[in-house]
Amino acid sequence: MKVIAAYLLAQLGGNSSPSANDLKKILNSVGAEIDDVKIELLLSQVEGKDINELIAAGKQKLASTTTSMSFGCIGGTNNASVDGQVVVKEKKEEKKVDKEEEFDEEDFNFSLFD
Repeated sequence: MKVIAAYLLAQLGGNSSPSANDLKKILNSVGAEIDDVKIELLLSQVEGKDINELIAAGKQKLASTTTSMSFGCIGGTNNASVDGQVVVKEKKEEKKVDKEEEFDEEDFNFSLFD
């Protein structure tokens, strides 16, 4: 994610085709680790593509993914999906009984002026 963020920052800064060195400078400026393999992989995947088209394609993929899966069912059996909407069953909260510590009365029998 940090490599993608650096790429997007370079794009926002006006660099329409940032190089690996540009991304390394951005990552160095915030003290992030540099992974050359990830940088090269990203640059090879986006080479010759318009950033606006990439973002639009990503939004479409994200939209199709979120409508086809039910987020509530991931966590367990307490959730159900109805007409594409996630309904979360509320758990009844168990009342916790606080155990009061018993103190000896002798602990409180003291004088402030002894």
